[in-house]
Amino acid sequence: MDNSKYTKATWLIMERLLESETLDDSLAGALEIIVAELDSEAGAIWLLDQKSGRLAPVFHIGPADISNLSIENGIGTEGSVAKNGKPVMISNTASDSGYEGTVFDDAGLKTKSLICVPLKNVKESIGCFIIVNKNDGRHYNEEELLLCEHMAALAGMTIAEKGFFIEFEENKEVLASLKNVTKQFRTGDNVNVVLKGINLDIYKNEFVVVLGESGCGKTTMMNIIGCMDSLTSGTLTIEGKDYSHPTDKDLTDFRRDYVGFIFQQYNLMPNLTALENVRFIAELCKNPMPAEEALAKVNLSDRAGNYPGQLSGGQQQRVSIARAIVKRPSLILADEPTAALDYATSIEVLQVIEDIVKTKGTTVLMVTHNAEIAKMADRVVKLRNGKISSIKRNLEPLHAKELVW
Repeated sequence: MDNSKYTKATWLIMERLLESETLDDSLAGALEIIVAELDSEAGAIWLLDQKSGRLAPVFHIGPADISNLSIENGIGTEGSVAKNGKPVMISNTASDSGYEGTVFDDAGLKTKSLICVPLKNVKESIGCFIIVNKNDGRHYNEEELLLCEHMAALAGMTIAEKGFFIEFEENKEVLASLKNVTKQFRTGDNVNVVLKGINLDIYKNEFVVVLGESGCGKTTMMNIIGCMDSLTSGTLTIEGKDYSHPTDKDLTDFRRDYVGFIFQQYNLMPNLTALENVRFIAELCKNPMPAEEALAKVNLSDRAGNYPGQLSGGQQQRVSIARAIVKRPSLILADEPTAALDYATSIEVLQVIEDIVKTKGTTVLMVTHNAEIAKMADRVVKLRNGKISSIKRNLEPLHAKELVW
């Protein structure tokens, strides 16, 4: 690494740490810079929960989902570095007799080389960050280790300045799981590979926001989870049941009783009132809530007798949300639900979705281009070119009413 690149990277890290409003954004931004500058395959920031004595990842980059993994302080490479406060650089894990393994190995990403550096506040070590595997196969060097140590020192200062308290919820129950999922579309002799090996667990009672540029595979991934599209290879399990190649009956039962959908287009039946639109869906399900109750939960009881053409865009979207929750789904999939709405109306809709997660115990997976909405999620998943590029856990999710764009 040349000195000019080293200096530029240090300044970029400093700016990101100081300019970001929240601790998780600060640390995530710094790791993004390190992984990019050192051309690494993956990386993660781990923080220590003092109460449990375990480390959990706040933010990680790369194809392996390690969101729900935690390790005892002192165990493995990450735990050892966090506990003893000493950095580790391994050029070749295969020939290093002292290599203790990383969590990435457990998640299916073989660690070939690594740098792992402790994160410290004024008094003690409170975690670590790790980067693994240069994309070009080269080994890390001393200058790159020094850059990582500089980042760790700056991150420690930021943690002390912004305040640090973290308590992780352990052993979350997996609702849906994608393992090495690919999706190809064939047009004549041409094959378009949209998903290139997705690994992602979605947990019960969480709000997940999926971000990414147009064409990166966000909606395709959501459609596969909702069984509206089929995967090409890999596995999809939902509450332990394999939906990789479901029967027609499995598809019908799943879509009817298990999952609710909210789309950018409201898709309401124009000749039915708001209540009748909700009741129509309720009559198809096994154990629905009363349609009137679903409409009340989106604050539209007073518009029950209105037809879609007599409702504003935000009101129509709330009817579509009522239609999704009336079946008491375990999972709600939302595709750009605020894209056609103005700011004030978007916040109203997001408040309804927030309430669903908090009071109904429902998991919501939302695809959006609006990065501001990600601030209210429990986790933020970013896709790039058909792969998961990063996953961030929000330490302090915002309320919908606190969002600004």
